[in-house]
Amino acid sequence: MNMLDIFDPIYIIAVFFFIIGLHRMSHPLTARSGIVWAGGAMFLAIVVTFFMPGMRNLPLMAIAMVIGGGLGWFAAKKVAMTDMPQMVAIYNGMGGGSAGAIAAVELLGSTSNPSLAALSVAGAMIGGISIAGSVVAFLKLQGWIKQRPITYPFQQPVNILVLIIAFVMGAFVIDPSILHGSFQPLLPFFVFAIGYGFLMTLPIGGADMPVVISLFNALTGLAVAMDGFALENFAMVIAGTLVGAAGSMLTLIMAKAMNRSVFSILFGAFGAKEEEGVSVTGSLKPIGADDVAVMLAYANSVIIAPGYGMAVAQAQQKVKELTDQLASRGVSVKFAIHPVAGRMPGHMNVLLAEAGVPYDRLFDRDEINQEFPNTDVVLVIGANDVVNPAARRQGSPLYGMPILDVDKAKNVIVLKRGQGKGFSGIENELFYADNAKMLYGDAQETVGRLVQSLKKL
Repeated sequence: MNMLDIFDPIYIIAVFFFIIGLHRMSHPLTARSGIVWAGGAMFLAIVVTFFMPGMRNLPLMAIAMVIGGGLGWFAAKKVAMTDMPQMVAIYNGMGGGSAGAIAAVELLGSTSNPSLAALSVAGAMIGGISIAGSVVAFLKLQGWIKQRPITYPFQQPVNILVLIIAFVMGAFVIDPSILHGSFQPLLPFFVFAIGYGFLMTLPIGGADMPVVISLFNALTGLAVAMDGFALENFAMVIAGTLVGAAGSMLTLIMAKAMNRSVFSILFGAFGAKEEEGVSVTGSLKPIGADDVAVMLAYANSVIIAPGYGMAVAQAQQKVKELTDQLASRGVSVKFAIHPVAGRMPGHMNVLLAEAGVPYDRLFDRDEINQEFPNTDVVLVIGANDVVNPAARRQGSPLYGMPILDVDKAKNVIVLKRGQGKGFSGIENELFYADNAKMLYGDAQETVGRLVQSLKKL
């Protein structure tokens, strides 16, 4: 009896668990259990693989897994929610790097089948681009390099040239006989593939990072699927395909939310230059916390629009307290979640869920926009570009981007540290509107003062 006849059905069960986990991750209420299902599937697949015939270096593999798993567990327990996007970015990259390393081992072996070699090269190419791009995304999100797009003359032609050289080196790897043994192309192939990943991501700004993270997640899945084909391991093929498909779908959804194509996000260098020559009418109107508390206390309806500033200030717990205070007074409180608010898909949802805000109070842009004209007070906490009315003005770099229509509410209170611009570098016209007032200060402290003021009323 072929040993694969025993292992393949177990892999099928693992893939089935992957599908269940992915399905359950599609909704906040079941996302946690979905992660457990997917983690269980991965554990099953790993255990089975250890018993595959011909498997070598088992002690080294076990030691590496213990070290890697231990570091991952420790990092996940210690990381702040504000740093979660960069952790997701770098872990996506690790998956792509692992796929590239697997492909490299195959290519260094005695792979004589050109088709399998081509699949390994494809997996190595995609994996190399994914890990390099994810590292750049991590560095930008962490603030260790410039968050705005990094551009230079002839950037795209240089990038295309590097990609072409990577493809040529890949062709030499598939068929080394072309070079008659005078040159070993594997190392240059990886250098140019990884180099293209770096160069491709440098001109992408912080505002587009949610889309970039999602894209590299899809690329990692695709690289794993390619390696699965090369290794004839259909569990890797299916799992990688699922991740690639889910990541691709999410990338398209995020791009649609910004009303831009994936191509323009990757190659448009959005935010590289600040808008010039535009004068915003109106003035900034400061307001005190006590006055805001009075407005909130006597409002019938309040909508809170959170952004990355709330995450930076770690204000979600105070926001939950504010919500409870208002609800105890009979005020209707809802949250308006823009798809690209924050630094990764679902960033605001995760933060608010961590604070215990009920899911039924969270509404996406399409659901909530129609309610703003009838809303008494909107609290904008750390959001900028996603609430900027300039997106409706033709000629603005933000033109066409769907936004939260908070400016249509009766009163808008903007909680902000200062008068800085958003990631796009565009002046926010909302801040100067007649119905908008500015409550300056750290969001956590400011919301805390609002809670105390409400308690005194």
